[in-house]
Amino acid sequence: MRGRFITLEGIEGVGKTTQVVNVSATLERLGRSCCLTREPGGTPLAEAIRELVLAPRAESVPGSAELLLMFAARAVHVDNLILPTLAAGTDVICDRFTDATYAYQGGGRGVSPSNIEWLETLTHEQLQPDLTLLLDAPPALALGRARKRSDADRFEAETLAFFTRVRAAYLARAQGAPQRFVIIDAAASLEHVTSQVCAAVEQAAHRWRA
Repeated sequence: MRGRFITLEGIEGVGKTTQVVNVSATLERLGRSCCLTREPGGTPLAEAIRELVLAPRAESVPGSAELLLMFAARAVHVDNLILPTLAAGTDVICDRFTDATYAYQGGGRGVSPSNIEWLETLTHEQLQPDLTLLLDAPPALALGRARKRSDADRFEAETLAFFTRVRAAYLARAQGAPQRFVIIDAAASLEHVTSQVCAAVEQAAHRWRA
C-alpha cells in the first residue's frame, strides 16, 4: 500500500519544525511508519542546493533564479526520496513543499503563477500532498519568534510586507483546496497548536483507513 504524503506549511516562526515531530509521533502511534524530510533539501544534493538558496550573500538572487533553484532541489528530492519512500508504503512528512513556492516566490517575489505551474507539472505532475497543515499566524508575531533564533537566512531577513504577501498567498492556496488543507491557529499556545495538529492528523488517518 502506498504511503501518504503530509506537508506542513507556513511562514517563518510558526513552529513547523516542532510540529513535524508531533505529526510523526501521531502517525506512529496509529501504527504507520514515517519518514521526515524538508524543502528545500531532503537529500545530499538537494541540501547543497538549499545552501545556495538560503545563504545570505552580497550578490542579489533574481526571483527567476530562486524559483529555478527551488525546483531543481525539488526534482532531486521527489525522485530520490519522496516517491521511493511512498512506494515502499512509508508516510512522508515534509516541512514545506510546492505550496511554499506559490507563497514565497509567487506571493512574496511576484513570480507569475503560470511559471510555477509549468515547473510543478514538469517536476511532480502526479504527486500532490494527501494532507497539508497550514500553520497560520500574524507575520509580526511569527517573525518576532523567528528572529530570536540564530543568524537569519535570506528569507528570515525579509520585510514584514514580504511575509504579509506570503501569508496571503498561503491562505489563498488553502481556500482553493479545502479538501487538502487544514488551517492551524499557530498564534495559540504550543499545547493548543499541538492539539490541533494531532487531531487533524488523526482524522486524516481514519479517512485513509476507510
